[in-house]
Amino acid sequence: PGRWAVRSEVPADARFFGLGGRACGPRLRDGAYRLWNTDPGGSFGPGDDPLYITMPVQLVVADAATHLMFHDNSWDGTVLLKEGEEGAGSGHDRAGTSELRMDGGPLRCWAMVGTPERVLQTWASLTGGAAVPPGWALGHQHARWGFGDQREVRRIVAGYRERDLPLDAVHLDIDHLDGHQVFTVDRERFPELPRFAEELRRDGVRLVSIVDPAVKAARGNAVYEAGEGLDMFVRDPSGRPVEGLVWPGACVFPDFTHARVRKWWGGLYAERLAQGFSGFWHDMNEPVSFAAVGETTLPRSARHALEGLGGDHREAHNVYALCMARAAHEGLRELRPHERPFLFSRSGWAGMQRYGGTWSGDVATGWPGLRASLSLVLGLGLCGVPYSGPDVGGFTGSPSPELFLRWFQLGAWLPLFRTHASLDAGRREPWEFGPEVLEHARVVLRERRRLRPYFVSLAHLARRTGAPYVRPVWWSVPEDRSLRDCEDTFLLGDAFLVAPVLGPGVDRRAVRLPAGRWYDTETERVYEGPGQVLVDAPLSRIPVLARAGAVVPVRAADGGPELEVWAPSPGRTGGGLVVADVGDGWQEAEAERYVTRWEGSRVVVERQGGDGPREPSLPVRLRGLPRG
Repeated sequence: PGRWAVRSEVPADARFFGLGGRACGPRLRDGAYRLWNTDPGGSFGPGDDPLYITMPVQLVVADAATHLMFHDNSWDGTVLLKEGEEGAGSGHDRAGTSELRMDGGPLRCWAMVGTPERVLQTWASLTGGAAVPPGWALGHQHARWGFGDQREVRRIVAGYRERDLPLDAVHLDIDHLDGHQVFTVDRERFPELPRFAEELRRDGVRLVSIVDPAVKAARGNAVYEAGEGLDMFVRDPSGRPVEGLVWPGACVFPDFTHARVRKWWGGLYAERLAQGFSGFWHDMNEPVSFAAVGETTLPRSARHALEGLGGDHREAHNVYALCMARAAHEGLRELRPHERPFLFSRSGWAGMQRYGGTWSGDVATGWPGLRASLSLVLGLGLCGVPYSGPDVGGFTGSPSPELFLRWFQLGAWLPLFRTHASLDAGRREPWEFGPEVLEHARVVLRERRRLRPYFVSLAHLARRTGAPYVRPVWWSVPEDRSLRDCEDTFLLGDAFLVAPVLGPGVDRRAVRLPAGRWYDTETERVYEGPGQVLVDAPLSRIPVLARAGAVVPVRAADGGPELEVWAPSPGRTGGGLVVADVGDGWQEAEAERYVTRWEGSRVVVERQGGDGPREPSLPVRLRGLPRG
């Protein structure tokens, strides 16, 4: 239990990334970063820290190499960062430093060195490949705390359909539960939920349920009575169940650090499946217990099994949500063995990608919140959690039409694309912001649906390689120092560079390009990198550039699959990996490698294999060809 500290030096040119979900990133400046999963108790912005997911996982990018350092210790701690300074040719560089101070636990660390691709692949081999979400979870999802009742949900879904807006899932928050009690349904508000869920599913819309860990400590609550009888809840040093205050009132908390408890809890999802739900989002699982004074979590003296080793909440706190996600994932695999579970969690720890993804939590409505949304997704991806996204529009308040649209445009290029808002926030349906926003949002949603095969490929590749869907622009060229400080642009896989608009009143913006040729996907105008260019960013769209030579699986106009191929640079080759969509089961999808090249005046697209080049397995549509 003794406190300890370790101090490391890095080169003067190094930049720090990672440490979980940080709103101030993705590059981490000088300062202190706490390692204690925390509900900020309200909406947050870039200056708030820590947040829901903290990890002792630090990525450092320098000229010499990229390295990832993981301190395998779940106790409370703080990382103190100080960037180095270069001596401007004088030879007197000052090294940067990273100092980790822990309240207890082992000094046990892992170091991974190489290119960013190699480092993340090694990280995935250590902590596990990322769960692949079902295909529908890579589409657009709509949520709200406060839908009210079944009739309101039906009205929202009909609104999407009547306006020809693609919609893949609707999420139900705690207001659909009976008195906010987990694994229940308010029968007055949702009188025929299984039948309603089946109706939605026939129309291509899935239902997703919120699940909180807190169990109301009251007679008549079936989950509480069963758990109490089986000794499933966290206890204090004297042996009494630890009680906290959460949405249902006085609550107790399952001890997910015990395999027996995880098995029991995982079986409870049978009730959710019977109600017609297809996916689950875990909330309040830092874990949270409301408190007027002090920390809003369980007492540090609370006892946990910790896989038979025993210990208290000082060690169990940061892995509580990770173990809850494991319980759900393993339970769902038993209950529905032929379907991949869909699960994302507000809190977690290193390795949480094995069970699902995450989302931003209660990001504040405003331009700073929009910028924080991108920071969180990029930072989490570099910690091995590739599937995440924000509450589009922000969790609180009422975004202006411009802010909502710019957030919507960003969200469409992130893995989890979900609108969500608080009980007392403004509406988030696209038609609530006027006809101009509605028309632009329709274009965004259609493009996301067209690109779903590409997101499916990225999901399978993330599991196999550890590479996140969303990557910083320095990903392929970490030696380019000018790219290490670029925080307002990102890569989506190998094919696209996305430059969201993160401030008001913008109709043009500067974009820093990595080396190579890039095409504006709207105009097919050519840009050459490395360097900075000025591109149009009208209200109708954000700049998206395609890498020369890229091969992108898309949905064709007739609904079938096709390959969108961007012409390679003259004298250069291109290509990419494509993973076919084999459905939402556990069948291993085949990865096809494509190469693109010029042959005289035409572009040749070949599929590589053990028996030599072959014709593409899908129709090809060429883009970026010289005009005239």
